[in-house]
Amino acid sequence: MERADRNSVNRRALLATVGAMAVGSALPAAAAAAGGPEATPFGPVTVRPDDRRYTSLLRGNNFRFVGSPDEIRVAGSTGQVVRAVSDAVRSGRRVAVRSGGHCFENFTADPAVRVLVDLSPMDAVGYDAGHRAFTIQPGATLGQVYRELFKGWGVTVPAGGCPEVGAGGHFVGGGYGPLSRRYGSVVDHLYGVEVVVVDRDGTARAVVATREPGDPHRDLWWAHTGGGGGNFGVVTRYLLRSPGTTGTDPSRLLPPSPSEALMCLVRWDWDRKMTEQAFTTLLRNFGAWHERNSAPGSPATGLYAVLIASRQGPGGISMVVQADAGIPNVHGLVDDLVSAVTAGVGVEPVRNAQWTMSWLHRMTWPGTGEPGDVITRRYKNKAAYLRRSYTDAQLSVIYRCLTDSTSPSASGVLLVGYGGQVGAVRPQDTAIAQRDAVMKAVFYATWEHEADDAAGLSWIRAFYRDVYADTGGVPVPGEVSDGSYINYADADLADPAWNTSHVPWHTLYYKDNYRRLQQVKARWDPRNVFRHALAIEPRA
Repeated sequence: MERADRNSVNRRALLATVGAMAVGSALPAAAAAAGGPEATPFGPVTVRPDDRRYTSLLRGNNFRFVGSPDEIRVAGSTGQVVRAVSDAVRSGRRVAVRSGGHCFENFTADPAVRVLVDLSPMDAVGYDAGHRAFTIQPGATLGQVYRELFKGWGVTVPAGGCPEVGAGGHFVGGGYGPLSRRYGSVVDHLYGVEVVVVDRDGTARAVVATREPGDPHRDLWWAHTGGGGGNFGVVTRYLLRSPGTTGTDPSRLLPPSPSEALMCLVRWDWDRKMTEQAFTTLLRNFGAWHERNSAPGSPATGLYAVLIASRQGPGGISMVVQADAGIPNVHGLVDDLVSAVTAGVGVEPVRNAQWTMSWLHRMTWPGTGEPGDVITRRYKNKAAYLRRSYTDAQLSVIYRCLTDSTSPSASGVLLVGYGGQVGAVRPQDTAIAQRDAVMKAVFYATWEHEADDAAGLSWIRAFYRDVYADTGGVPVPGEVSDGSYINYADADLADPAWNTSHVPWHTLYYKDNYRRLQQVKARWDPRNVFRHALAIEPRA
């Protein structure tokens, strides 16, 4: 989830004129066709501590983490990435890679990292005729991806709703968003990856791996279908084409982009009427609706709903529903959802509105609405998969914590709709193991000042621990929970002080797929060059 330098305007404009060509050869051809000079390739750029750019390039989205590498290598091509990784390995220095900078933990800002490779200039989106697949570089933000795919071919991917998030980390962790209940996770459309890997002798090289059954590198493709970033190498481009598609018409190789989005907002105030019974009924109803309406192919999988329960105060409690305005009976489906969620609550919403807007506008409007975006952002997020609604005991804990006066001003929990077509894929077919989950939960706390770190961390950790008190403070896979999502990385799951379940962190994230991920790690990163606090360990 990330911000990026913008040095590729010319590159993207050129790509638009030769969308049917492979991206690797598009720039010179486009320049020649235009009759103008060839675009100057970006980089390589090396920024060291004495450079005035250094401080500005250190921070990611979470201001709690600021690294101090010897150098930042800003790369503009796969070859530049190969050289940067080679230099780091040859000099024995720890390397980390950042495409957008929205990592929830300090994976790229660890003090042990001495070389930081910044991929933000690598942000081209185009069509590769040779692979019959769309090619997306890791530095492209989701907003860029949506714009280019929409304008060029009228297609899209079921990725996230925050336009500033970088594709690099989002895709490799699985990727999901407003269209996932209808079309699955992003990686369900991943045809291939180009990855810079390091051999046992220390040689860095670029490898292309696809989902083709006969591809000798297919295991490397599989590891990138939800295996998390920073584990196997550096992804320098993604190739996307939906399974089962045929022909050479790019507009038929990915899901069609909606024309308009139907939006619905229902909001309740925290007041004397929002009792514990009303609150828990509201959240229980939301979960129960997803239990009933998340089978693959169900008409209601066209709806994407998020329930945002902010701490007691002005923020209130909101449900936001988004859908393709063109799906059959969309207004009726939304009305049924609202009726099911509000049934028996006994508190009237202060707002209940529906409207339509351009899909592209909805998915690309600048900013994410996150607190502190402009000045500073210090936060801790924790997450979980849900197979069904929280238990009554867990809902009571959530109510108690959100009505606790010591909670940070910007804190709460999100219940996010999931399931649908995601569940049509077998757990072993991709690295995403949680295929029968119907919701994701995100516990969040955000604050502005470093002096508030201890209090903010203490509160969110205790909140999460208490919700999962019956399973050692973490969402152990079972009837209700199903572990957590690696893109919402939480190093606490590997800390015995906060995980007393005796279930290891890698089971919570990868379940039975972890052993296979270890095998891929051992083959493709035998020197364990790419590692962090939740890194996959090579299997002997």
